[in-house]
Amino acid sequence: MALKRIRLELARSPGFPEGSHRHGYEFVAPVTPDGKIDPDEWRRTKEHCVVLRFWGDEEEQKGRLRHVGHGWKFDYDEEETSDDEPFFKLDRHRIEPGGYVSVTEQDGVQRAFKIVQVAPAD
Repeated sequence: MALKRIRLELARSPGFPEGSHRHGYEFVAPVTPDGKIDPDEWRRTKEHCVVLRFWGDEEEQKGRLRHVGHGWKFDYDEEETSDDEPFFKLDRHRIEPGGYVSVTEQDGVQRAFKIVQVAPAD
């Protein structure tokens, strides 16, 4: 199993009727051949499972992909939980281009993101 670099872009939503390639995330995760994120492999490689949040003209945020129970989240500060951004049932989604996942962002709003790229991580 290899680490993959996954790019998510904001799907169609209020204010973004066509979605947006300027709003989203790039993150690294261990993805199984059937497109699932592997929590056991994540434990072995978690130091490489980073995230970059890009949001228009705002400053980029760097953090980590974390596994909590059956769930997954982006965490930008280990000392704080107010900045955590949990996925909605990511453990049930296939990570493949054209798919969608939902993230509850720091403002408390759950937004849909399109998976636009899954490539080998550098």
